[in-house]
Amino acid sequence: MKRALYLLAELSDRDFNWWVTVGKRKQIPAGTVLIQEGQPIDALYLVLDGTLSVTAEVLEGKEIATLSGGEIVGEMSFVDARPPSATVTALEDTVVWVIPRPQLAAKLLQDTAFAAHFYHAIAAFLSDRVRGTVSRLGYSRYPQLNQGTESANNLNPEISATLELAKVRLDWLLNRLKDT
Repeated sequence: MKRALYLLAELSDRDFNWWVTVGKRKQIPAGTVLIQEGQPIDALYLVLDGTLSVTAEVLEGKEIATLSGGEIVGEMSFVDARPPSATVTALEDTVVWVIPRPQLAAKLLQDTAFAAHFYHAIAAFLSDRVRGTVSRLGYSRYPQLNQGTESANNLNPEISATLELAKVRLDWLLNRLKDT
């Protein structure tokens, strides 16, 4: 499942409007590094169009993931304020929605409801990512519980209840904002 759906399923209409108002569209040419491992970042990104490659020096630059439309990038560094643990590079011309760190940090401090929604969504998709990684590495004691963690059938029921609204919001963002 696209990571942005976790976030968009949690946000209220007011939160979603803030997200759209504060963010900015940015074009990332193919081959451009969006996030450099070990270097601080100043934003959270939502991929609107294109493909990004995630690599890590500890794995000798091996690709560990590819991200496309609807994925969130930079959330780990936002949450723990540490430099990124991977490099993210555009494999093709890519369009991202940029939420500047200072504005997002201020919103989280000033709006407790938004903060609760935001952090709950981040926790949910980081949990999903860890479960998927553990399963792919073959370390899960209960692989049947982790198979297809990205499908709607295995979502937390709290998220699946608002999944349709999240899909509508994501489609709107992807279609409207990638062309602005």
